[in-house]
Amino acid sequence: MLKEKFEKNIQSTYFKRLDEKTQKFIQDKALKFGFSFQELKQLIDMSIDFEMWNEKRVYDIWIDKENRKNTFKEIKSVWEELKNRPKSYKNFSKEAPYNHSRKISFIESQKDGIGLGRCPVASPKTRCCNLYTLDAVESCGFDCSYCSIQSFYNENKIGFDKNFTQKLKNLKLDPNKHYHIGTGQSSDSLLWGNKEGIMDALFEFAKANPNVILELKSKSKNIKYLLENSVPKNILCTWSLNPTTIVENEEHLSASLDERIESARALADRGVLVGFHFHPIVVYENYLSEYANIAKKLTKEFSADEVVLISMGTLTFIKPVIKKLRQRDFKSKILQMPLVDASGKFSYPLETKIEMFKNLYEAFKPWHKKVYFYLCMEDHALWKKVFGFEYSSNDEMEKDMINSYKNCIEAKV
Repeated sequence: MLKEKFEKNIQSTYFKRLDEKTQKFIQDKALKFGFSFQELKQLIDMSIDFEMWNEKRVYDIWIDKENRKNTFKEIKSVWEELKNRPKSYKNFSKEAPYNHSRKISFIESQKDGIGLGRCPVASPKTRCCNLYTLDAVESCGFDCSYCSIQSFYNENKIGFDKNFTQKLKNLKLDPNKHYHIGTGQSSDSLLWGNKEGIMDALFEFAKANPNVILELKSKSKNIKYLLENSVPKNILCTWSLNPTTIVENEEHLSASLDERIESARALADRGVLVGFHFHPIVVYENYLSEYANIAKKLTKEFSADEVVLISMGTLTFIKPVIKKLRQRDFKSKILQMPLVDASGKFSYPLETKIEMFKNLYEAFKPWHKKVYFYLCMEDHALWKKVFGFEYSSNDEMEKDMINSYKNCIEAKV
């Protein structure tokens, strides 16, 4: 009877994702202690996490207690302890190399519409800049372990709309309104270069619409097209930055930290405005000093008038992404963190966010009041604690941001 119940309960779990030894161990313990469905599901998820985090397996950690409740409590306390202390990547690269071979294919589609809309992760519960996003390409060739793109698209198929160029030419915008549009939400903005004429179309669009501020956000070093062509003044090139610890262990297939900074420097030398996104900031041993070192490097290698923005944000997950991560057969410590409610999603506690954002902002002190700093998709209350002020609405933030960007662009003309 217990075995039949066990077989029924595992049907809606990721039990089959575990190796045979772990499966047998969990089955034996479930039959011995009679775990409830919720306990069994949590035990399976914790076992997957131990393996993914490259920690000891569940059978190496397990301690039998006098009853079911205390036995489950014991293993959960180990899991919680690992989540709530800063994770360590020491020996992680050596012992848990990234072995996923990416075999991507390119597909052409004929979509309805141009794929222009408000940022899909915007929420009234967080302060948002009202960014418009443009789906120039769908899905990404990089494989960052935390990325939400994997929950929206088939990550091994890169989609190009064969009518994108014509649709972009036909797009009618209000000439009396200023727009901030980004192409880095559904894919990397620079990785594909001018494949299928994407860059040609975007450059022409920027030239034809001077009231548009077009942001190309990337983790790539592919700036060949931008170096070979005249970049419109209303195009901003921005890079997402993380310390080498995170790049090497969690941002697979992307350009190195130095390559991203060198790419930004090369474009800034040609008069292109650049910016940097510290999003997501990840907590691990010595993370505060490693992020501060990047800030010091940037303030040394760039002048404030070359940099249009610095954004900060952190890991925020929706349930489908967490489930997707646990389905994958790879090593990652990205979920080895406290996951608390954050406006219906899951993220770090507010106290941790205050620490990370204040520390990094202070490291950029030479650029305070010279560069536009903002928090991306974070609780309204954090602004006052980090910057000493807060916006009363998303519209107020959008207006201030666009005015700041316009001033930077006009200063370059």
